[in-house]
This record gives sequence, structure tokens and C-alpha cells, in this order.
Amino acid sequence: MLVNGQWKAKWDPVQSQDDVGRFVRQDSQFRNWITPDGSPGPTGTGGFAAEPDRYHLYVGLICPWASRVLMVRALKGLEDLISVSVVNPSLTDEGWRFGDFPGADSDDVNGATFLHEQYTRVDPSFTGRATVPVLWDKQTGTIVNNESADIIRMLNTAFDYLTDSTVDLYPAELAAEIDELNDELYSKLNNGVYQAGFATTQAAYEEAYANVFEMLDTLEQRLADERRYLFGPALTESDIRLFVTLVRFDLAYYGLFKCNRNLLAQMPNLSAYVQRIRSLPGIDATVNSTHIKHGYYSIQALNPNGIVPLGPA
Repeated sequence: MLVNGQWKAKWDPVQSQDDVGRFVRQDSQFRNWITPDGSPGPTGTGGFAAEPDRYHLYVGLICPWASRVLMVRALKGLEDLISVSVVNPSLTDEGWRFGDFPGADSDDVNGATFLHEQYTRVDPSFTGRATVPVLWDKQTGTIVNNESADIIRMLNTAFDYLTDSTVDLYPAELAAEIDELNDELYSKLNNGVYQAGFATTQAAYEEAYANVFEMLDTLEQRLADERRYLFGPALTESDIRLFVTLVRFDLAYYGLFKCNRNLLAQMPNLSAYVQRIRSLPGIDATVNSTHIKHGYYSIQALNPNGIVPLGPA
């Protein structure tokens, strides 16, 4: 991680842990918003107006948090307005690196070798982890936001006047229900798989494991009435948050993170749901099984020999 702007130690997946060995995730530190007129959003400062070709995303196809941003970019028709650079999926001693892997990009915006250089470009004394996604402002040369929850919500509305998009992933009439389900999805499943994989005590692992499968069982039953998405016929933000974890489950979380009661492929309603979402225009391009497997299995703390499994397909 970075300490006062200097890279001090090899990359470590365990950001922090509590007194019983639970994995604790670092809070995002850049929280500005893009708005149609550049006025301030719910957090941060103003000055970031929605304009074509002003913003750039740094993402990893391994990363569920970054991938949900790519999903919203595709669903909202923003591919021609917001450019993207994909980092190498295999984590290095200095974290995310550009290039050097099929499907990864060089940094044509800032010419960096490692993602952490973007953080110190903005704050030379930055202390913390350099994470994806990063929403970058090419006009002012700064990070707008590095919290995926913020980014997907701002992309849902900020550029509509440029695209005439009618897709609304956070409709007002469902907002309270979406927020409630999002919180449960995050604590039990999205972050729950990481709490299982990075647990440092048996008790912490078993607690996270139970939460993961309690949530999966609840979702499998929720979809048993043949509804298309979590709230009915229309895709919402909650579906995006769920999809990015489900599509990685058999590839990484089942084996590497020891979430191995059963494969997602053995849950018919959730499996069909994943395929429905993956068939939507632009979504399949956000899923790269090679990046996912190489990325997760490059985590030396969990897989010291770096062997990437051949299965599942």
C-alpha cells in the first residue's frame, strides 16, 4: 500500500481485520460526483459536469466492483462518452499494473505503469490502497471518485441529457427497497465471499460461509416465481450488484475462497438468472473468465504457487 505517497510493502489482500479475524474493507477516499451541470453531488465538491470525452475509467475485469461500473456504462449507452483502461488481472507486488496480459491496456491517458501512480499524481502524500474502479477527470487531471456504489449511481442519471437514455436502474418508487436489498447483498454476499476467503480464524470463516449460503438460498427462492429480475420485469441496480458476484462464484469463490457447499451451477434459478443478464446487450463484454481466474488465483496469500485451475468451464 501507499504510505505518505511511497509504496512501502508488497500487495496484501487483507486490508484490515477485526479482533475475531473478520476481513475489513478499506473505505473509498475520493467521493466527488459528476452531475449534469457540475453542481456538487451527495458527497464531495462540485465542478464535475457531465461532458462527452471528459472522463476515463480505470478498471479490472477481475474485480466485481469495477465490473458493475462497466455494466452500467454499457446499459446506459456511455461507451462513446467515457473511455476505459483495463489493468492486468494478475496482481503484482505493487498492486494493479497496466498492460502485460491479453485484454489489458496500457495507460494512454497518464502513461502510468501502476495504478497507484494515479493516486499519488492527485495526492503526493496519499496513504492507503490503490483500488479499482477509478473515475478520472481528464480535464482537471484528478480522481473524481473511486467508490463503485457512487459511480454506478451517478452514471445512471448524469449523462441522460446527452444520450436520451430511458433506462433507470434506481427508480424512485423502488429506491427504499433497492437500498435495503443492496445492504443485505453487500454484507452477506458481495463482501461475504471476501470475508470467507480472507478470514484469519475458523470462526470468522464459518460465519461468512453461513451468510453467503443463507443469501444464495434466499435469492434462489426469490426467483422461483419465474420473475425476470429481483424486483420483477425491470433490471435495477440490485441486479447489477448481484450479477457481478454470481458470475465469479464458480470460477473463483467456490474454490479459492472456500465457499464450497455447492456450485452456483447447482442452483437452477440463479444460474438461469445469470444467463439472462449476461445476454443483455453489452454485458458479455464485461465478463472475462480468463481475467477472473488469473486474477484471483494470482493472490499469493491464498495460492502461493500461482496455479490457475483449468475448470470450471
